[in-house]
Amino acid sequence: MFERNRVDSISDGVPVEIALADGETIKGKLMVPPAKAVADALNGTGAFIEFEPYGGERTFLGKAHLASIRPVGVPRGVNLQARLADANEFDPHRILGLSVGATRDEIRAAYFSLAKAYHPDRYATVELPREVRDYLAAMARRINAAHAALEVPEKKRATRAEAVFTSPGR
Repeated sequence: MFERNRVDSISDGVPVEIALADGETIKGKLMVPPAKAVADALNGTGAFIEFEPYGGERTFLGKAHLASIRPVGVPRGVNLQARLADANEFDPHRILGLSVGATRDEIRAAYFSLAKAYHPDRYATVELPREVRDYLAAMARRINAAHAALEVPEKKRATRAEAVFTSPGR
């Protein structure tokens, strides 16, 4: 059966340029486990690293034969704290991805969809960096607050629209 959370699963690879001890330079992808850095793969206990040269098949290179490894074109990681700080203005419609005149059912559907996607318990079995865990928790709080901000006025509006029943006169 397919296992999503296997620790030894490999990502698509990090593009690198490797200089070997004999002076040869090769380009390709260094296979690194998810949520690990290139340095973690190189400083690990194994004597080999998995490498896929461009246009070739995956192979294992002995760490003892490496002179240097230079990551090529790797984008900088997104600073998740900065993303949260940029969103200081609280717009519940934007957080839930709704238009201003959304119905109660649309609000509930958007809330449940986002709550399932961002809830920290969903990722409890996966090893994630602290920054990602904090981001998931912050997003879950924002989604809950946005839902509460939109749900209360919507409930009041729905209650006013309903007929008020009174007991019959005596």
